[in-house]
Parts: sequence; C-alpha cells; structure tokens
Amino acid sequence: MALKVELKPNERILIGEAVVTNCNQRSWLVIEGVSPILREKDILTAASADTPAKRIYLAVQLMYTARDPRAHHDVYFGLVREIVQAAPSTWDYVENINNQILTGNLYKALREAKKLIAYEEELLQHAKRSANVQKRIKANVKSA
Repeated sequence: MALKVELKPNERILIGEAVVTNCNQRSWLVIEGVSPILREKDILTAASADTPAKRIYLAVQLMYTARDPRAHHDVYFGLVREIVQAAPSTWDYVENINNQILTGNLYKALREAKKLIAYEEELLQHAKRSANVQKRIKANVKSA
C-alpha cells in the first residue's frame, strides 16, 4: 500500500537515506515501497538531543534510518540503562520502546520514544516546581 504525504512549502522529508525538500508550494507525494520515512517535524538532530530521553529518541531514529539497526544497539541500551537508573519511573516507557524494537517496529518505537520525552518533560517540570517550593520555604524560614 502506498503512503500519501502532503508537504508544506519548503518542508523536508527523509526517505531512506535521501532528504527531499519541497518547493515553495504545497505538494503531495505518493511513496510506494519499503523505506524509512520521517517528516521534518519528527527528525531530531544531535544538537537538539539535549536530554536523556531525546538522546534515546535519536538512537532509535538512527536505528530506524540505518541499513543495519544493530549498529546503534550498544548506544541505545547504554542510554536506556542511564535513564532508568536516574529515573526508575521511566521503565514502563523504555519497556514499550524495547518491545517495538525487538519486534522490528522501529517507527512505532519512535512514537513510544516521543511519549518518553513528554514524560521526561513532566518530571523536569515537577522538579522545577519542587525546587521553587523549597526556595520559598527557606526564604520564609529565614525571614521568620
């Protein structure tokens, strides 16, 4: 079955190892065959992989686009060990990613990795709120 993709003006898409850039008008592509495909909004660069969960997403992205995904397994599993040790509550997300990788569904693994990124953001926001509360408590104690 063919994949029908609408591209916005100047939007890029990765098809296999090729980057296709649209012209200055909307256009449609019909893609037939089996090849990794990522829209520009789903592509993460090494420079923007600035958190542990984003680095995991990048490792899965590299697996998805590689001819031999196993070449990226060591990096991926190293990153997974680090995030689970630092935040054990991420295990369910990691397990879902792992299950998709093990069954060869690397695109679905990317979607699961996006959920991990969202969860990581929740954890960071919670930590920031907690730190602010601690600062206010210390300030109140000092002023009392």
